Amino acid sequence: MMFTYNNFGQIQIGRELFQHDVVLNNKTVERRQKKKSKPLRAQFGHTPLGPKENIPWDCTELVIGTGYYGRLPITEAVIHEAEQRGITLKIMKTVEASKYLSESTTDANAVLHVTCLLYTSDAADEGLGVDLGGRRII
Repeated sequence: MMFTYNNFGQIQIGRELFQHDVVLNNKTVERRQKKKSKPLRAQFGHTPLGPKENIPWDCTELVIGTGYYGRLPITEAVIHEAEQRGITLKIMKTVEASKYLSESTTDANAVLHVTCLLYTSDAADEGLGVDLGGRRII
């Protein structure tokens, strides 16, 4: 499976383009359910990857792409859950995660943070669009 993350705010997986955070669960792409982590936003200054989300635990390796600037917070509960399940976490910027997943021969699952600006992330949670210099992120 080919992953391309060249532009802020979008990722191409195979032939499909996504403009929101995604979860790769056994080669199936789903939308990340980050609304479930919204109550933690004040604590982290950004909606973190939290334990109530649709994290694809059915794996031995979980790749977490932390966004364009690498700013996605990951809660200790998520790290602890991975340890308890014996899952190796690979945490890196989304561009690096995309390259790793494209070149990997393992069947790793992934959570990929596509947008990283607080305002675009919040707008996506609310289903609103944000204009970034003529480019609309929805």
